Amino acid sequence: NNMFSSASQDCANKFAVAQLIYGHPFTQPFPDLLNTECLIITGANPVISKWSFLQVPNPSLHLKEMERRGCKIYVVDPRKTETAKVAGEHVPIRPNTDPFFFLSFLNEIIRQGGVRGDRIAQYARNADAVLRLADEWPPEKTASVTGIAASKISEMANSYLMAKGAAMYSSTGVNMGSHGSIAFWIQESINFLTGNLDRKGGTIVGRGVIDFPGFASSKGILLRKDRSRIGNFHSTNDAFPGGLLADEILTEGNGKIRALFVTGGNPLITMANSERLKKAFRSLELLVTLDIYPNETGVTGHFMLPCTSPLERPDLPFIFPLMLGMQTKPYLQATKAVTKPHAGQKDEATIYFLLARACGINLFGTRMAQWIMTLLYYLNRKKGIPQEFLLNALLRLCRQPSFKNLLRHESGKLRKPHQYGDFLDKRIFTSDGRIDLGPQMLIEQSALLPSFFEEEKSKLGRFKLITKRQVTTHNSWTHNIEEFTRGDRYTNFVYMHSKDAKRLGVDYKDLVDISTAIGTLRIPVKIIDDLMPGTVAVPHGWGHQDSMMKVAKKTQGVNVNILAADGLEHIEKVSGMSQLTGIDVHVEPSRNSRRHTWTGI
Repeated sequence: NNMFSSASQDCANKFAVAQLIYGHPFTQPFPDLLNTECLIITGANPVISKWSFLQVPNPSLHLKEMERRGCKIYVVDPRKTETAKVAGEHVPIRPNTDPFFFLSFLNEIIRQGGVRGDRIAQYARNADAVLRLADEWPPEKTASVTGIAASKISEMANSYLMAKGAAMYSSTGVNMGSHGSIAFWIQESINFLTGNLDRKGGTIVGRGVIDFPGFASSKGILLRKDRSRIGNFHSTNDAFPGGLLADEILTEGNGKIRALFVTGGNPLITMANSERLKKAFRSLELLVTLDIYPNETGVTGHFMLPCTSPLERPDLPFIFPLMLGMQTKPYLQATKAVTKPHAGQKDEATIYFLLARACGINLFGTRMAQWIMTLLYYLNRKKGIPQEFLLNALLRLCRQPSFKNLLRHESGKLRKPHQYGDFLDKRIFTSDGRIDLGPQMLIEQSALLPSFFEEEKSKLGRFKLITKRQVTTHNSWTHNIEEFTRGDRYTNFVYMHSKDAKRLGVDYKDLVDISTAIGTLRIPVKIIDDLMPGTVAVPHGWGHQDSMMKVAKKTQGVNVNILAADGLEHIEKVSGMSQLTGIDVHVEPSRNSRRHTWTGI
């Protein structure tokens, strides 16, 4: 039962809220980009990230085309991101104040008469709860904390309501704040209450080849009811909060984690308070990594099992197209392996099959699954489990074109276009088939907002730390590519506004120390006026000095996640997420000329 996932670092709030209001975590509405007339992007940078929970080829081209046909785009972010430079209007917001922006936006929607009472009566319950909450947060009240004037929110709300189809969309900049679940809940409520959910140009819920949410809801898949040993947290997508993993390992008693398998992840870089997590990992009786790189987590462990890369195996993009249909245009695509694996490399399916066999247990708890995999393995022993055969069988089972057929469509084979109006009365999986706009857990958490608001007011003028994604350092695993780490890309920097640099008396490449109660890191400065004054940004995914990766090991970047807190008192109660952005930090010029050091407390 001890499953942990990267989602609790960057998106578990979306899954947790979707389960509460729609009945299943994989019910994830997304903007109908091809038809929307107003798009409000909050805490997302799709030009770099390529969107989230949505497949969009060439995001820059899409955004430019949307603006060309008259779509009004607002980019709400502490930084004028690459997305804001491509299209739309940048609306600066103070980090970690997103819940107040969304609540004030809903307040203004109500004031302008934009709530569709007929939609509430037909498709939802407990709407009064979210409407009463929004009534407490008018834009005039929140402006001092968010930095967004009431007049701007009024203008944005008007643009949103005047559009024939409009959408609010957010991603990691919202998700990884201290109240990401509340923010996402209010965003989804706005899209529904204004009639934009399940509407052309609004937000839509795609259909995959497999009706996964429907099937999973009927079978209880990803809906486990068990609780974590530490803190009694519920699971999200059957996974417990990553911010509890160190406690689950270090705390004695029944159920203490003694062995850990890590597949395709690097928690010693990606998770909060990684110095404490490293201590926990070193105490494990068994730590095994399955990966394409000998990364920091692997080096800390006992065994590293080398996996095939995407270029060394046949592939069929699975979750978005097959299970959820989360694409601008629904399509299927298949690829063959383009190069052979090196000695010892195996795909993850083969590795786990062999581990199950060595342990004397059955995959998925069934003898039939283990018998089938055994047969396939011996029929194709030199190469492991024949993935192309399995992928083709899955396609044919779902009455789709064969794998060989899809290979002939190099850019993908289009499926049936998205349908509008087929979600609200057909694919909501709550007990009564209606959207729950006032889940008890979210209402309880919203009671913390007044004290949180006063706390944020008291911190005006202090530094806030946000993350910054870079396309050449995709999270953490492309730092081992020499072309991507040349020149100034040998390290990460702390980015700050020129006014803040002048106030601190620092310039380009000067060293500063950034501190929280958890730790301190030393890092060189880069100055960009795209940031709000008082905001500093540090790209995540660095700190490879302890790895065995030949190129990455020589880089000098530092791991920003040593500044983030883990443990019971520091993770969000609804989703179990650690706060990894919008963190309060102290920044000062370094008194030591030694570069690239970090300490954990």
